[in-house]
Order: sequence, then structure tokens, then C-alpha cells
Amino acid sequence: MASSGMPQSNPSNPEYLVLPTMSGVRLAADGDVEVTLVPMAGADGQEQLVALAFTSVPLLVEALGEQQPWVVLPSGEVEDALRGSGARAVLVDPRLAVDAE
Repeated sequence: MASSGMPQSNPSNPEYLVLPTMSGVRLAADGDVEVTLVPMAGADGQEQLVALAFTSVPLLVEALGEQQPWVVLPSGEVEDALRGSGARAVLVDPRLAVDAE
């Protein structure tokens, strides 16, 4: 997906976030974005679902590859977009392990 037209963000306080979606850019019936959720161990050791978000398309591509569909949202709308998704947290610019041995 092309990133032309996306405003530049300040990484320490991004105005926009890029979220990977399940398949293509679409909205759920209730208007929420169907983002990719990943399991992660919480502080209590219990598994919880978290959403991934990136401060730029190049960072998303670096972490997830060029074929990953995505959507750009104003950072102030991410919480509302994730409501009802089951996400307990949002990881911004996560460094994903590749070929961990």
C-alpha cells in the first residue's frame, strides 16, 4: 500500500498511527477497525490480546512485511476503534522477534 498523503508524525507523540488489519482495509459492522491482535503475557502471567500500532508505514513494513494491509487512524481515535475488539493494550512500534532460537 502506498503511503503518499499520510501526514508525518512526531514519534514521541504521534498524531497518526498505522495499524495492521486482518485482511484489507475495512471496518467492522459497528464501525470499528478489524485490526490484527496478538497474544502476549500480561504482568500477571495470563495471556491477553494486544493491538500493534506503528508511527510510520516504513516501520510497519519493516516489522510485518510489504504485503501487510494497514489503516491509518488519528492517534486520538485508536481507543474508540479498538472498543469491543478484545485488545487490552496497544504496543506502539514493537520490535518483533524474527527467527528466535
